[in-house]
Amino acid sequence: MTILIEKPELESQTECQKHVEETNELVLDGGFPVPKSLSDLGKVLLLPKFGGLPQWAVVGDTFPVGCAFDEANIHHKYFKENPDYNNPAYNTKNGVYSQSCGLENVMISWGHDDYLYLVAKENGTTLPSAGLFIIRYHSLYPLHKEEAYMHLLNEEDEQNLKWLRIFKSPADAAHQPVSTPYPTAASHQWPTPFAVAIP
Repeated sequence: MTILIEKPELESQTECQKHVEETNELVLDGGFPVPKSLSDLGKVLLLPKFGGLPQWAVVGDTFPVGCAFDEANIHHKYFKENPDYNNPAYNTKNGVYSQSCGLENVMISWGHDDYLYLVAKENGTTLPSAGLFIIRYHSLYPLHKEEAYMHLLNEEDEQNLKWLRIFKSPADAAHQPVSTPYPTAASHQWPTPFAVAIP
């Protein structure tokens, strides 16, 4: 885990160890066992055996492309340098998408989240949609922290977003206070479909 930690997120060995301990505690307490233990596994893309991609191509916040960049995106001011920023096909609220089209129809910037999601999906995972949603969108902070891009969600996304917020609240609380209308993961058990046995 130590060699795959996102540098800006966890800067010291102590913070890294704390992240590992919090994850283990959450898993042992029955909160989100499979998605929590897998969520950052896609960071293997940083390792030479898995392509040795540069950090900027693997870690960090993700965001939709093909529509206007929301100001909730981290370092929003730099998005003005992206050619899509001034492209009339992409710089409206919906861009190339329709209202409530569902995130599965929206292209999201590449990162470790999408890599692991694709690995799971293409290998016939038995995780329910909420687990896959958590894995795929846990770095889409503009959505689950700032409620940006809500107009693109369909009904299933809205339900899955509740689980993502519960999933993220303990980790985010370690870095800064987060107010959310949903209780913490430790106070909830996954619904029956999340009782997935791993051979």
